[in-house]
Amino acid sequence: MPSLNLGILAHVDAGKTSLTERLLYAAGVIDEIGSVDDGSTRTDSLALERQRGITIKSAVVSFAVDGATVNLIDTPGHPDFIAEVERVLGVLDGAVLVVSAVEGVQPQTRVLMRTLRRLRIPTLVFVNKLDRGGADLDRTLRDIAARLTPDVVAMTAAAGLGTRAARAAPYTARYPAFATRLVDLLAGQDDRLMADYVADERAVPYDRLRAELAAQTRQALVHPVFAGSAVTGAGVDALIAGISELLPAPEGDPDGPLSGTVFKIERGPAGEKIAYARIASGTVRTRERLPVHRGGEPAPVADGGDPDAGEKVTAIRVFDRGTDEPRTSVAAGRIGKLWGLTGIRIGDVIGEPLTKQAAEPHFAPPTLETVVSARRPADRGALHAALTQLAEQDPLIGLRRDGDTRQEIAVSLYGEVQKEVIQATLADEFGVEADFHRTTTLHIERPVGTGAAFEVKEKDGNPFLATVGLRVEPAPVGSGVRFRRAVELGSLPYSFFKAVEETVAETLREGPHGWQVTDCLVTMTHSGYSPRQSHAHAVFDKSMSSTSGDFRNLTPLVLMTALRQAGTVVYEPMHRFRLELPVDLLGTVLPALSRLRAVPRTQAAAPSHTRTVAGGWYLLAGDIPAARVHDLERQLPTLTRGEGVLESVFDHYEPVRGPVPERARTDHDPLHRKEYLLAVRRRLTGLGEDGRRGGGA
Repeated sequence: MPSLNLGILAHVDAGKTSLTERLLYAAGVIDEIGSVDDGSTRTDSLALERQRGITIKSAVVSFAVDGATVNLIDTPGHPDFIAEVERVLGVLDGAVLVVSAVEGVQPQTRVLMRTLRRLRIPTLVFVNKLDRGGADLDRTLRDIAARLTPDVVAMTAAAGLGTRAARAAPYTARYPAFATRLVDLLAGQDDRLMADYVADERAVPYDRLRAELAAQTRQALVHPVFAGSAVTGAGVDALIAGISELLPAPEGDPDGPLSGTVFKIERGPAGEKIAYARIASGTVRTRERLPVHRGGEPAPVADGGDPDAGEKVTAIRVFDRGTDEPRTSVAAGRIGKLWGLTGIRIGDVIGEPLTKQAAEPHFAPPTLETVVSARRPADRGALHAALTQLAEQDPLIGLRRDGDTRQEIAVSLYGEVQKEVIQATLADEFGVEADFHRTTTLHIERPVGTGAAFEVKEKDGNPFLATVGLRVEPAPVGSGVRFRRAVELGSLPYSFFKAVEETVAETLREGPHGWQVTDCLVTMTHSGYSPRQSHAHAVFDKSMSSTSGDFRNLTPLVLMTALRQAGTVVYEPMHRFRLELPVDLLGTVLPALSRLRAVPRTQAAAPSHTRTVAGGWYLLAGDIPAARVHDLERQLPTLTRGEGVLESVFDHYEPVRGPVPERARTDHDPLHRKEYLLAVRRRLTGLGEDGRRGGGA
């Protein structure tokens, strides 16, 4: 049976979860429609989701349409939980973007649509809430065309807007004006269609237009717009028909080479790890060992076994007709829940990657950080374990733990709501009361020059049986961290090379000023080791033989010496803002923006269709430091009489002006050799006062 993996995306409160409930009801999966307000929806299963009335975690349900299985993935709409959307995008065949007919296009709507178009994910738009007071379909359609994409066409007519009797009916061949709009839209992507239509309108029958509409929708060239109400069900049947007709349902090859992507991880009642995977090719069966790739290379196996053999699948459940059912296998095109993969992470590839290209992030990384501490000293260990488990489910929750006191943990965030949710989750699910300190801005560091350093084993105070040389130099903005070798691969055991590469990545999490170092190229220029030495009876002598630990301990010293020589500049995150406000308030708002270090780049009259107000509207767009966005949001209602509309999204980094912010280190500080070596000595056993290796190291 063919299947379609469909994402439901929207700005918060546009009605996304309500639409999911209505689709399940229309398909006969549920007998009663749940309510977001009552906390009774199928996909918002977490207690926090029901209490707050928002989606926090993505959820999967399924239903059948015209003989095909639709795996519907409901995603969060609040920007603080954009990481959940990030993970889902890579497994989608198509999407429905929900827009409110009352509020129109909102900030998160634009972020989502830009990403869907960039990834060329076939997308339908559903204008929801036609039954609500203030609903205006024509205005919303103009808003979509102006602020999302002009490549749209309305698929339904509506009447009775703003009342419970609001209804929507699909356009058919009986509407000549609709056929004309289709030609205008589709001909922009197909010159032959335009030529045929100009030559003879009868040469382009309605059936051909519908077929071309489906073809261009599946190529993400055009985006049909449906309308209705998730609450009353108006227009939902037309949307379901559109999903079946216009979106692709690739079957995949169940007999092909195995390839799947893990996009979600959760824990079961007994604490067992459960991996959600979309299988693109091949078939996964219970009791099989699955090879897992991470970053294009075999992932470590949790039990220390052979990575090439992988880990054994102990149980499978497959989504079908509204729930997940136990199965012995999950085939290409389907989404399955897999047990037994204890070392699996989000983003891992099961089997072989279908492409060699590394997955790039679709959204900006978190730009905020807060320090978390256990309210009760006895809960410090439990706090770390709980946050580690949450970070496992959300990789963008970056954790930094104090390497010495082990009392505080820094957590990266998208916003204050996410912080509140994490705090509540720790208390409700883990029984850990935690205090969250003031939220601060995450900066980055970039090298500005080239630096090099090396240390030779057993020389110049090097206490480690390892030779490591590294060169650091700037790389293009956005390229991240790249590592390469300028020494022969055979000059070291591969495990030692891997130890250096992994330690480079870990060390660059804290640069000279304590911030993540990025956009740099690190080259290994020197290498050397002491081969394995054994005494009589083949007893391994650690004091005479290099180990991976030698390279892991030496690399931070060499790397930070090279990085300090290269020099770094600290950058702060900048948001691109878009502010619509009444014209008469421009003189009040501009000075306030200046005080917040916001720099307007463009100023223009706002599109007349967005709102009507005496005197007109004005649009300001520009840059503002991420650290000041919350202040602007807080001041805006007062500055604009509650009428201003603000959008902001991370855009780029700029060098910090003024005093350079410093962040406390958690890595034993390899910038200070003596303190670092003392910390390493405390961590290891069998080290003498001179720092040389003893027999028990």
